[in-house]
Amino acid sequence: QVQLVESGGGLVQAGGSLTLSCAASGSIFSINDMGWYRQAPGKQRELVASIGSGGDTNYNAAVKGRFTIFRDNAKNTAYLQMNSLKPEDTAVYYCTADVRSTVYRRQDYWGQGTQVTVSS
Repeated sequence: QVQLVESGGGLVQAGGSLTLSCAASGSIFSINDMGWYRQAPGKQRELVASIGSGGDTNYNAAVKGRFTIFRDNAKNTAYLQMNSLKPEDTAVYYCTADVRSTVYRRQDYWGQGTQVTVSS
């Protein structure tokens, strides 16, 4: 089994910054893509950013230039640095990871979510 534990959410004023962390633990052979999704009340869950094992990144247009995703492969941890936060960034943020627990076994895992609230 694999667990993803997120941290770093909270309440911040518009224009402020937060950094989210997502630490993967358990039966891990390797981790492919890691990513962050978010879901605001009444809205569908959407991709915020993703990062491959080699460091290639992909961003939602709404956050490009403000958010940065990066990872520490030695620690099996992904981060989301969020700058210039806006009230519309308010959501529950979920971490996801594409994990191989063996060479032959591959599965997507999700964290429990962390609340980010941006006040105007």
